[in-house]
Amino acid sequence: MLCALELDEPCVSFRPDHPEGLRPPRQMRFEFRQERSTKSAWAFPTAAEQAALHSA
Repeated sequence: MLCALELDEPCVSFRPDHPEGLRPPRQMRFEFRQERSTKSAWAFPTAAEQAALHSA
């Protein structure tokens, strides 16, 4: 009864007791992917393009 909630099932913070002690659940591994494209999908307009937009 370590959980503050009265539930019929274990709390989300429940950790099974192992001989090594209480261990958190295993998490997914983070793996870096190679970038497929080197060109960005969107970029800010250049100063010349901005001036042309606002001069009209």
